[in-house]
Amino acid sequence: MPAPDYFARIAPITTTALEAETATEATPDAYYNARLDPKNYLDGPLSANAATRLRQMLARPGIVVAPGICDGISARCAIEAGFECLYQSGAATTASRLGQPDLAIATLNDFVEAGQMVASINPSVPVIADADTGRMQSKFGGPVNVTRTVREYIKAGLAGLHIEDQVQTKRCGHLMGKQVVSREEFLTRIRAAVNARDSVPGSDFVVIGRTDSAQVLGMEEAITRLKLAAAAGADVCFIEGVKTAELLKSTVAALAPKPVLVNVISGGLTPTFTYSEAEKMGAKIIIFSLVSSVAMVHGVREAMRSLKRTGTDFSTAKGMDPKAFFEVMGLNDVIELDSKAGGSAFAVV
Repeated sequence: MPAPDYFARIAPITTTALEAETATEATPDAYYNARLDPKNYLDGPLSANAATRLRQMLARPGIVVAPGICDGISARCAIEAGFECLYQSGAATTASRLGQPDLAIATLNDFVEAGQMVASINPSVPVIADADTGRMQSKFGGPVNVTRTVREYIKAGLAGLHIEDQVQTKRCGHLMGKQVVSREEFLTRIRAAVNARDSVPGSDFVVIGRTDSAQVLGMEEAITRLKLAAAAGADVCFIEGVKTAELLKSTVAALAPKPVLVNVISGGLTPTFTYSEAEKMGAKIIIFSLVSSVAMVHGVREAMRSLKRTGTDFSTAKGMDPKAFFEVMGLNDVIELDSKAGGSAFAVV
């Protein structure tokens, strides 16, 4: 299908019967920030600033492929493989840091600490982070806590986040039994995130609006919510659980010119599109949320079972000695840094 025109202004959204839920949901004019117009990011070399670089990647041809990472090891492996953008999955982070399922258990501090670590490995590689419902840990939080989340993510060096419309007791978007908040509450979260980003001078931080309403209220409502999120200032639209290629294509068409993000999880609600297939359908970002976490479970399970069975880790090490492992973790960069400063602590390792 033809690539969406990402440079056109989004049309004002008019009130329909579906929008009668609240009189404040449809606004006569969509959010527009001239400084963040995609046309400003078309030319020139890719920035060393991760958020600016992500905007450049969104404005230029080609799909943005962001594998899900869960810790420093998976982030290092993704960068080593040549990926130019990373996704800090909520499910993966919760599993890695807490050993818990994706059921709104992790806190803002968990995500900020993980995000800061990942973003520091290569500060020019954009990291898009899950923010669930805005990381609101209290029913008294609302926009104030969304604002804090955005500012903390920006300080951590993250390039963008997505905020969704599930209730506070949320769950992985590919599980059953989801519930969503009203449109107005969802839009309040989006507006708070956009305002928080704009309150940081010069920030290019990317705000992604995500809806989980397709499985709860139907595709028509999901599209309506994302159109409203785009009008409220969301830079990218993320519809969770798109079940067919046809639905993805129609979603992209309905939301143009806004870029669309698709989430692929093997065995989840969305078919296992390749990133080339997703690009042909018009998607601008594709994330593979659990690619590292699931591989890690398989790999570590096998290693532990082998150790239990054989009494040694020789076979699962596959010839990787400690130095080779640390080289994957950036050993040579540390040695070079020390040497350039005149140090000799790591002259022999």
